[in-house]
Amino acid sequence: MTTQGSVAASYYRPRTWRPAPFASVSLVIHAAGAAALAVDVTAWPWIVAMLATNHALLTAAVFLPRARLLGPNIDRLPDEAARRREVSLTFDDGPDARITPGILDWLDRHDAKASFFCVGQKAAEHPEIVREIARRGHSVENHSYRHSHAFACFGIGRMSREIEAAQQVATRLTGRAPDFFRAPAGFRSPLLDFVLARRGLRYVSWTRRGFDAGRADPRRVLARLTRGLGAGDVLLLHDSSPVVLEVLPALLDELAARGLKSVSLPSAL
Repeated sequence: MTTQGSVAASYYRPRTWRPAPFASVSLVIHAAGAAALAVDVTAWPWIVAMLATNHALLTAAVFLPRARLLGPNIDRLPDEAARRREVSLTFDDGPDARITPGILDWLDRHDAKASFFCVGQKAAEHPEIVREIARRGHSVENHSYRHSHAFACFGIGRMSREIEAAQQVATRLTGRAPDFFRAPAGFRSPLLDFVLARRGLRYVSWTRRGFDAGRADPRRVLARLTRGLGAGDVLLLHDSSPVVLEVLPALLDELAARGLKSVSLPSAL
């Protein structure tokens, strides 16, 4: 475990930020619009229409969680991990005192490792569960501090504070700074990649998801996760959903039957 004084330095590993092509085009459009307006103010209706179209496309990209339009996006494991027959089980929205311990027990029974995208506020409320996740060899990753469904609408300052607060909690509890981030509900802001680059975090979505939240049918959840399942897949479930405890044993059996092994994201990447 790191000391309190060393934690602050441990999670700052900035990477070089390069705007995604779609973001770069958007910046050029805004600059061109400003230049055109300076030359001819009567062109403003066309400029407004151009900018409105651009913002509509940016908004649409927010709701495409597996796309790379707004920045790098890990939705599969590397080829090397696929050749090792690895997949990665990932769990969002926990920890949950009723569900997460059961998930850990099932993973232990199958010698499987996973990554838990924890909500910072919940992690602070259940520190013993977060420490247990790490003790059993799984990774704790960043899923924002409060899990606001308006996260994609936040400005850079508020978004940074949400990610930073969650990063601090996870680092303090586990002694390891998260390497990966997943946005609440998977909706990523056009500003997110800039914020992540400053903290050296990489964005992760998924290959397939079970839609296990709420009162989901376990059979349908399992079918969604296993249809086309193969080496290199990143699977998304939620350790805030009781149905996961019904799905996970059968899913782990299916992985074994297909010769697949679940590993944590840091291990695979």
